Amino acid sequence: QVQLVESGGGLVQAGGSLRLSCAASGRTFSSYAMGWFRQSPGKEREFIAAIRRDGGNTYYGDSVKGRFTISRDNAKNTVYLQMNSLKPEDTAVYYCAARRTMFIVTTVAYDYWGQGTQVTVSS
Repeated sequence: QVQLVESGGGLVQAGGSLRLSCAASGRTFSSYAMGWFRQSPGKEREFIAAIRRDGGNTYYGDSVKGRFTISRDNAKNTVYLQMNSLKPEDTAVYYCAARRTMFIVTTVAYDYWGQGTQVTVSS
């Protein structure tokens, strides 16, 4: 069982930056591929970014490519999402997710999800 807790969300002006963190419980964090998703009212959950369990490979959704960066610190059981050049359309609840696999996962096929953190970008 893995518990995930996101933090770092908030209100930011367009063009600004935020860094989200997702802290995972347990001693086997390095066995899990991690991902970030977002969801806004009336829309489906959208894939944002994913990282392999060893941090050796990353993948991004088209809407955030070049602006967002996913990273992880396995010693701290934490995955991060650095968000730059934020736009009003980035407003959503952001979720991190975990799956015990050696592969990178770019769909919603994750086993564990956090509760989410709200990001609001004002114009």
